[in-house]
Amino acid sequence: MAQLRRDYQEFVKRDAELIAIGPEDEKTFTKWWQENEMPFIGLPDPDHSVSKRFGQEVKLLKLGRLPAQLVIDKKGWIRYSHYSNSMSDIAENKEILARLDELNRE
Repeated sequence: MAQLRRDYQEFVKRDAELIAIGPEDEKTFTKWWQENEMPFIGLPDPDHSVSKRFGQEVKLLKLGRLPAQLVIDKKGWIRYSHYSNSMSDIAENKEILARLDELNRE
């Protein structure tokens, strides 16, 4: 999340909006979101209904949800996806920003 917060304006420059989906209940999620001053949209998803729609895996042996990063265009098409194998397997922002640059050239 720190890398997304750090580069948030780079996403905005590319006409993109970030939405982070968390497994916590609304109260817990909102408290963390405010304490960490996240500049983008956060969505609590304690029943996993949103994460299931996008195929985000839950692995109990890996302590819950595995990160998933998606770029969804304005028509609702998934144009980039990275489904992580662990918490350390997260795509760098530069990779996602490059994909946004490609999409904006189309």
